[in-house]
Amino acid sequence: MAATGSLNRKNLLTIVSVGILVGTELVGLALAAGWALAGIFQLGTAYEYAFMAIFGAMGLYGLFRFMQRAVKVEPIRN
Repeated sequence: MAATGSLNRKNLLTIVSVGILVGTELVGLALAAGWALAGIFQLGTAYEYAFMAIFGAMGLYGLFRFMQRAVKVEPIRN
């Protein structure tokens, strides 16, 4: 069921700003971890991209869960 009420722009701005900051860090960390692991073990380009994709997906899932919890703490609707 959709939430009703007026839009709380202050909370929306906070949620978007935190999402950009945390998302950049999580996805960047995930991609760097995949690149570093493939490089340490000298696995080649195909494994490097596979690790980056797997860790990138995990980073995006982490961002999704973080944003769900952030919206519960800072409701967008009054």
